[in-house]
Amino acid sequence: MVSLYTVIPNPCSSTKEVFARRSFLPEHENGLWKIETGFIRTFTYLEDGTTVALGLWGPGDVVGKALSKLDPYQMECLTKVEATVLPLEEWSQLTETLLTHIQQAQELMVIRSHKKVETMLLKLLAWLSKKFGSEVEKGRLIDMRLTHEDLAEMLGSTRVTITRILGQFEQEGLIARLSLHRIVLREEEIWYYEI
Repeated sequence: MVSLYTVIPNPCSSTKEVFARRSFLPEHENGLWKIETGFIRTFTYLEDGTTVALGLWGPGDVVGKALSKLDPYQMECLTKVEATVLPLEEWSQLTETLLTHIQQAQELMVIRSHKKVETMLLKLLAWLSKKFGSEVEKGRLIDMRLTHEDLAEMLGSTRVTITRILGQFEQEGLIARLSLHRIVLREEEIWYYEI
């Protein structure tokens, strides 16, 4: 028997949950996920199985099925992730969250609209370094541990093509590749490359 003072746990409680790399955040029909630490990619699939990237999200960003009409809508952890469920009815910053999603979708749409994969990849790396990167001695570190396959799916390309272009960028001094799929982008070199 439940007393009047018993606290019934809310399925959308605001406790932190931890997810392993490459696991998926579960959907909450009436809730959103606020990312505390780590990185997530959102994506869907076409009928032929092609993956379509919808966004990349990091600490402070809010994601969830409630922000999309796409089915399927997947939220995959690119790193270990700590996230908090936010009940939708209590989320007061919904307008700001929607604007952030619209702006990111537009930025990714422009990046994917370039004709050459080399240009798309360079623009994507510049965008990633601006949004998620941190200053290091020789440029900006993108510490998201994106695989070549992840980058290929974001750009609608192949892993082989991305591997070849990253090798070319490294030879040209535009990037430095570190262990664990981390990249240092040399911004001053990119400026010259784009001219």
